[in-house]
Amino acid sequence: MSTYVYGITAGSHPALPDGMGGVGDPARPVRILKEGDLAAIVSDAPEGLRPKRKDLIAHQNVLAEAGAAACVLPMRFGSVAQDDAAVTGVLAERSDHYKERLRALEGKVEYNIKASHVEEAVLHHVMAQNQEIRALAEANRQAGGGSYEERLRLGELVAAAVQAKEAEDAAELRRVLEPAAAAESVGPESTGWLVNVSYLVARDTAESFLAAVAQAREAHPHLDVRVNGPLPPYSFVEPGPAEPAGSAIGGSGGIGTGTG
Repeated sequence: MSTYVYGITAGSHPALPDGMGGVGDPARPVRILKEGDLAAIVSDAPEGLRPKRKDLIAHQNVLAEAGAAACVLPMRFGSVAQDDAAVTGVLAERSDHYKERLRALEGKVEYNIKASHVEEAVLHHVMAQNQEIRALAEANRQAGGGSYEERLRLGELVAAAVQAKEAEDAAELRRVLEPAAAAESVGPESTGWLVNVSYLVARDTAESFLAAVAQAREAHPHLDVRVNGPLPPYSFVEPGPAEPAGSAIGGSGGIGTGTG
């Protein structure tokens, strides 16, 4: 039977509560696989696993319970190995890497920051800052809307100005938040967001980081800044902005990456 992997931790990690259940229906018992100085938190993998709410919550609950006792390298939901031997094989093969990551992530959590423009506010900002756009908009207004070509030209100017403002605001937000974090990992681009960045933050400095987010919101009222966290440090299982966390355990050991 294939093996579902929740996370990787030190071999000295305290035992999990007896009878703890993980993913699946019925919930598969969670157990520990040890290899040298490392351990993997696993269960049997149910067939046809999909990211349903119940199983996503079970995955998070296992990581929360394990992370409360000691540092855990979290795997993305759906990380599955061929069998237990494949898991311990990867632990042995990448022992130095995982031990370094455990040391680096001890006492730290992840905050994901996404930001987008408040459309009306950013359009007002662009109009206020760009004389050419203001002049063309006023000329069109006085001409009863302007010709098709004039309206098209105005739309192109506004779109270009908004795009430039997106790049400017993204860089400014990262500049403000980066000093308050231990590391950052840029997430994949997605429609509607001008920033999608995860930050690694020490638990004892989390208030300072969130204060920096609040200050950024206040200074940029045309931005919608959203915070998700604290989370297990998914984006930092691999050092730097690399592959999604979870693919790290894949290597040549046969553990696949699921959805995050």
